[in-house]
Amino acid sequence: MDSVTSERGASGTKLTSVKIVIAGGFGAGKTTFVGSVSEIRPLTTEAVMTTASSEHDDLSGLPNKTTTTVAMDFGRISLDRDLILYLFGTPGQHRFWFMWDDLVRGAIGAVVLVDTRRLADCFPAVDYFEQCGLPYTVALNCFDGTQPYTTDDVREALQIDAAVPILLCDARDRESTKSALITLVEHTMARVYASTAGPPAIPRPRW
Repeated sequence: MDSVTSERGASGTKLTSVKIVIAGGFGAGKTTFVGSVSEIRPLTTEAVMTTASSEHDDLSGLPNKTTTTVAMDFGRISLDRDLILYLFGTPGQHRFWFMWDDLVRGAIGAVVLVDTRRLADCFPAVDYFEQCGLPYTVALNCFDGTQPYTTDDVREALQIDAAVPILLCDARDRESTKSALITLVEHTMARVYASTAGPPAIPRPRW
């Protein structure tokens, strides 16, 4: 999938579709994030966890987790009549990271979803997007509706550049996840504009 594709809707309106990646550590809430905001029934590859997986997956802090993503999550949301986002959630476990290159290909940006109770789990995702140069934002998932750390605390802990947006997000809440996606699109547009010194290729939605 190209990073930006265009087509005509039924009414003749020009539609632009873009690919977004939702990444993060194991159990950070990526499947929930995609499911809460998708306007179509999301495609998931959730598999029941078995005792055999306990040798590979760190379940500390996740006593109630019984399933895991083994390939990807997929959803879609229309931010505007002219702009459609296709969402691809990555698997979080180390043994499935080989799929990331294929899932990220053609994406315009990524949301790194973070469980601050297990902050180190997001390091691989942050490092990956830093190295490949893909624009990304960091969303701190507010489990139980609360977040004990500020965005400044997390920025300092992760040593993330001040230009990278960090925001609070409840992966269960559609408006919250939608806001996180809007922040990513705006951040990506700003990056494109700065690098080309011209108008971004992505149409600015009328939120």
